[in-house]
Amino acid sequence: MATLGGGLNVYSWKKPRLTGIFLLSCRVLTFLKESVSLRPVIIASCFLFVTLWSYPGKAQTASPAQSTTASTQAPSAQSGPTTQYTLPPDKLAKAKALYDISGRLRVISTIWGFVVLIGILYVGVVARFRNWAERAATNSFLQALIVIPLFIIILNVLDWPLAAYGHRISLQYGLSVQHWGSWFGDLLKGLAISIVISTFALWGMIRVIRWSPKRWWFYFWLIALPFIVFFTIITPIVIDPMFNKFEPLDKTNPQLVDAIEKVVHRAGMTIPRDRMFLMKASEKTTTLNAYVTGFGPSKRVVVWDTTIQKATTPETLFVFGHEMGHYVLNHVVIGICAGAVGLLIGLFLLYLLSGWFLRRWGARWQIRELGDWAALPMIFLIFSILGFFATPIESSVSRVLEHNADVYGLEVTHGINANPQEAAAHAFQTLGELSLDYPNPSKLVVFWYYSHPTIADRVRFAHNYDPWAKGEQPRYVK
Repeated sequence: MATLGGGLNVYSWKKPRLTGIFLLSCRVLTFLKESVSLRPVIIASCFLFVTLWSYPGKAQTASPAQSTTASTQAPSAQSGPTTQYTLPPDKLAKAKALYDISGRLRVISTIWGFVVLIGILYVGVVARFRNWAERAATNSFLQALIVIPLFIIILNVLDWPLAAYGHRISLQYGLSVQHWGSWFGDLLKGLAISIVISTFALWGMIRVIRWSPKRWWFYFWLIALPFIVFFTIITPIVIDPMFNKFEPLDKTNPQLVDAIEKVVHRAGMTIPRDRMFLMKASEKTTTLNAYVTGFGPSKRVVVWDTTIQKATTPETLFVFGHEMGHYVLNHVVIGICAGAVGLLIGLFLLYLLSGWFLRRWGARWQIRELGDWAALPMIFLIFSILGFFATPIESSVSRVLEHNADVYGLEVTHGINANPQEAAAHAFQTLGELSLDYPNPSKLVVFWYYSHPTIADRVRFAHNYDPWAKGEQPRYVK
């Protein structure tokens, strides 16, 4: 799912929501965080939760009520053109505190994930589940119905303290308005979806491994390809409405749709009005965003209602132009292809590395072979390691696509917005202020984690991009 969103904050880090790109990239092996149901680890988890709850970072902020009020104020008025991304002193202090907290949370989450999976393997939790399943049934699918849901529940439940802390911070800093009941409901819905998808996917993988121990990685990849496309198609129709409310944009904002159609016409294309949707994000968040999702019959552009509420019409048109850029430039197709290639590489590396892991620790971890149910946490561990080192590659590709969409948005609104450069630059300024996006993130953090260019870079680029004044040809919209 291609989005407008900028940098990285606590709210985006732990938002309990399944998205198209989540399913698209086929991370069914790793999109659940790691945990274990044994007493020592539960005690450690509770200790970690209490420690985070009293984390010193909150001392840098105002009280929750004060912080929420401050963060939901309208962005600071600009007296002149938006040439660079800046924050007033109070918001800059909060943005820095939030940036520091999210950085520590990323480190803690990564380490905790590896520790938990290793703990599961050494204690033999899933090996016990396997033994129960084998005593209860001889059919592999019935065994999967016992082992996999238990494993998935464990992986989720002990990740909840970190997720809850992330949500608490997002409430405290005014990035979220979602009450705890709704948040926990989303968490449970995500768990249910995870159990269903993971049960079928992991059962299928184990079956293929047993059938072809040396070529399983290729055969399973072939089987997975149509499901990647299938989930990309159904996500906006089936999954997304479980977490957010959608309605046709034309229903509530017909004048905006009329203006958007001018942008569409300038691009020389057509986007049916029934492919433009409004998402009622204001029920859960105070930030603004928009995104393109789906594929084929479900492909659509979604604009958050907060974007319409907090941005001017020219800014909203740029946001739409950016999202239309994803639509026109086939970024969804590129994402599917990149996800498919990444999955193939990941499965092949899993095949190569699993042999070494089994020879080194298989007996200690009570794993008979790769096709053993007890091998599931080892598979997750290997994919987690691979995923960690693949993160900067994925982030770099995403930043390129997002930059291209920025260029497209600037070009397609040229001649429609009176000052397209200012509209785009100020849209990013507004996005950054509302998201408390820190203006000076570490280059390493940007390289490793940022899926979008920094807000500061986007503001500078938007302000300076003017090929027409230089007598140059625009890149996409001639």
